[in-house]
Amino acid sequence: MTRIRVLVVDDSVVVRRLVTDALSRDPEIEVVGVAANGKLAQAKVAQLAPDLVTMDIEMPEMDGIEAVRALRRSGYRMPIVMFSTLTERGASATLDALVAGAQDYVTKPANVGSVQESLAQVAHNLIPKIKALVGPARSRGPLGTTAATPSRLAALPTPARTRVTVRPEPGPHPVRAVVVGSSTGGPEALSKLVAALTVPPSVPVLVVQHMPPVFTRQLAARLDRLGPARVVEAEDGTELRPGTVHVAPGDRHLELHRRGDTVRTVLTDGPPVNFCRPSVDVLFRSAVRVLGGDLLAVVLTGMGADGRTGCEDVVGAGGTVLVQDEATSVVWGMPGAVATAGFAHRILPLPEVAPAIERVLAEAHAGERSTRWA
Repeated sequence: MTRIRVLVVDDSVVVRRLVTDALSRDPEIEVVGVAANGKLAQAKVAQLAPDLVTMDIEMPEMDGIEAVRALRRSGYRMPIVMFSTLTERGASATLDALVAGAQDYVTKPANVGSVQESLAQVAHNLIPKIKALVGPARSRGPLGTTAATPSRLAALPTPARTRVTVRPEPGPHPVRAVVVGSSTGGPEALSKLVAALTVPPSVPVLVVQHMPPVFTRQLAARLDRLGPARVVEAEDGTELRPGTVHVAPGDRHLELHRRGDTVRTVLTDGPPVNFCRPSVDVLFRSAVRVLGGDLLAVVLTGMGADGRTGCEDVVGAGGTVLVQDEATSVVWGMPGAVATAGFAHRILPLPEVAPAIERVLAEAHAGERSTRWA
C-alpha cells in the first residue's frame, strides 16, 4: 500500500511533534519531513515531493500565507491544509491563505485537558481531510511550464470521473429562496459565486458553510465586499428579505420558521447532523417544510454527504437542485453524493453556477405564479 506522504510545517517543536504523532496513528499516512518556517518548507517540498503539506500560519522568516503563495508561484500543486487558531486573527489569516491557494484548514486544539486528548482531536479533524484531498490521485512536484493559478489549483488533485444521471428539470416554478451548502473548498467557491452575481438576488439566499464560530463571521464580511448582494452572518429571528445572503454561524444550525405572515431565521443548538453543525441537511429540510418546492438548492464543493437528504426533500417537493461539477470541486463529496443519488437537475462548473442561479430566478419571475417572497 502506498502511504500518503505529508510534510508538517510549524515553528513550534511541540506542535510539530503533536501533528506528527497524530498522523502516525494512521497506517495510510507517513510524515516524511518537518519544517520550522515557510522558507524551509519550500526547500523540503522540492526535496521530498510530499502529497500534502500542513502549514502553520504565524512563523518567523516566512509565514504560512507567504509560503502558500510562494509554493503556488513555483507551480507546486499538492494540497495544503492550514493549521489555524480559533481567533479573529486566526480566522482572517486562514481565509487569506485559502485565497492564496490553500485547500482547507483545521483549528489547533484549545482548552484541551491532556496530550492524549489533543492527539485525538488533531487526528479526528486532520486525517479525514488529508484522505479526502489526496485521494487515489497523487500529484507531486512542480507543474513545469504550465501556468498555476490558485483557482486552477483549487480543483486539484483531479478525482476519477464518476458516472451520474442528471435528473430531468422540473421546468420554471416559483422560487422564494435559494439555499446553498458547501464545505471543503467552499470559501473560495462562495467567493466566486457571490462575485459573479450581476444583480442582488431577487429572493433571500441562505448558506451553510462548514466552519467554526468566528470564521463564519469573517467569511460573511469578506463575501459582503465582493458582489451586489448584502451578505451577513445569520442571526436568530431575522425576517428574510430579497437580496440578502445569510451565512449560518459556526456551531449553530440555521433553520427557517414561519411566524404569522413572515418567514424568519431560527438558530438552534440541536445535535450535529452528518457530524456537522451547522448542517446543510438541517437548512434544506427546514426550508422545504416552510416553503415547499419553491426552492432552488445549490451544493458546492465539500467532503462528506451533507446535503444529500435535504436535496432529496427539495426534489420531492418540486424544487430545483444544482451541484458543482467534479472537475472544479476541491472535493467532490457533497455535490457528488447528491449527483450520484440522482437528485441533481444540473451539474455545473463553478463559473456557471451564478449565471444558472440568475437564469432560474429570471425564469421563475417570468412564470405565471408570483415568486414574491412572503
